[in-house]
Amino acid sequence: MSSSERFGYEWDTYSFMDENYEKQFLNWTSPLPKSFFKDKFILDAGCGMGRNSYWPLKWGAKEVVSFDLDERSVNRAKETLREFKNSEVFLKSIYEIDWKDKFDVAFSIGVIHHLKDPKKALQNIVNALKKDGTLLIWVYSFEGNEWIPRYIDPIRKNITSKLPVGLVHFLSYFCSVPLWTFVKIFRGPTGYLKQLSTFDFWHIHSIVFDQLIPDVANYWSKKDIEKLFSGLNIKDVSIKMPPNGSGWTIIGYKK
Repeated sequence: MSSSERFGYEWDTYSFMDENYEKQFLNWTSPLPKSFFKDKFILDAGCGMGRNSYWPLKWGAKEVVSFDLDERSVNRAKETLREFKNSEVFLKSIYEIDWKDKFDVAFSIGVIHHLKDPKKALQNIVNALKKDGTLLIWVYSFEGNEWIPRYIDPIRKNITSKLPVGLVHFLSYFCSVPLWTFVKIFRGPTGYLKQLSTFDFWHIHSIVFDQLIPDVANYWSKKDIEKLFSGLNIKDVSIKMPPNGSGWTIIGYKK
């Protein structure tokens, strides 16, 4: 199974909304406030079950167009966003985006680091933006997560990404139970673990499961990000860690 199919299983299983998703979205898109999304025409590239499209729509976006490659993800996203008449969800590959000069904002949260050709995906997303439109990307960071490439990645690459996804979902409990216990007791010590300590068990389990299923998962340094975003038709690029100290939030504007 490809990563998109495996993530389709995840979003089909975890298709319900949770108030913590709003907090996560605000963390990933920091320092942009809720008001930034009001009256904007927005593209969500790799929408999963639609949880990230939901909040801009809730905050007054003019319209949000979302897409994903797996049919289960698309169906769940349509269910998540069914209350909004100004929402459209498509079955589409990020490598085959055919919108040009259309959107005020284009974001992709937690997707680009799972791609075999992230540069091409970014170029396609930038092409979909209007002049001076905002590009917003969140990806995994190496800084602050060094232990994951060192200890978890070998397990993911060599074992769990090759196992049946349902079996990985079951095996994930052997990691999520001790992680849930740890964060509930110690409430930290990092900003990210402190954030996890506020989540329900199912949410922590879904995060552990999410880490173990893809065939590609890049943890990029800031220098890696600078290289990845060089040569794109964007200006005034900022690369910052979000408030919880995990990942990179990259914001730029189409030239």
